[in-house]
Amino acid sequence: MRIVIGEDSTLFREGIASLLASAGHTIVGKAATGPAAVAQVRAHQPDIVVLDVRMPNEDEGVAAALEIREWTPPTPVMLLSQHIETRRTIELVSGGAIGYLLKDRVLDVDDFLTALDRVAAGGTALDQEVVLRLLTSARAISALDPLTTRENEVLTLMAEGWSNHAIAARLFLSERTVETHISSIFTKLNLAETPDGHRRVRAILTFLEATNS
Repeated sequence: MRIVIGEDSTLFREGIASLLASAGHTIVGKAATGPAAVAQVRAHQPDIVVLDVRMPNEDEGVAAALEIREWTPPTPVMLLSQHIETRRTIELVSGGAIGYLLKDRVLDVDDFLTALDRVAAGGTALDQEVVLRLLTSARAISALDPLTTRENEVLTLMAEGWSNHAIAARLFLSERTVETHISSIFTKLNLAETPDGHRRVRAILTFLEATNS
């Protein structure tokens, strides 16, 4: 196979390149950043691209993978990382021809090469820990799906501890409008009014669960 490697660690990038070359594959491009990896894939049209998730920023590899997968035809992607990034990975996984393995949990070279072949052929190869985290994240994020962009902004500021008055000032809204947004948030999150009156706290907990899964 013809492979592009996107990895900001020089030692790991060269190590994986040597491993793949010794297995009979051809390394047609190497990159240390997400944009550079995208450029290498565009230039060489490899059979698969191996990307670190954080390269070097928090989700630069995922952003690169999403861009690459938008092309026609999409290039298969193997994410290989020490980190589990969930917020932007769910849409990648749902499309097939994707792998997500954790560096520290790849214990057998032959298993890794087999997984790479499977992804290149249009299949998937997902670490069990990644699957569990993605399922948890999908359930949590879905709770916020009904919210509008403005309602998400209001809820974010609520989670940061701002009062309704302060939220109104930061978003250039009237306090009455903020109250209307909060009432809508409670309704969409199915937070019925209770005697303890802690719907605001429960809304914030829902937000934190969704954004930190």
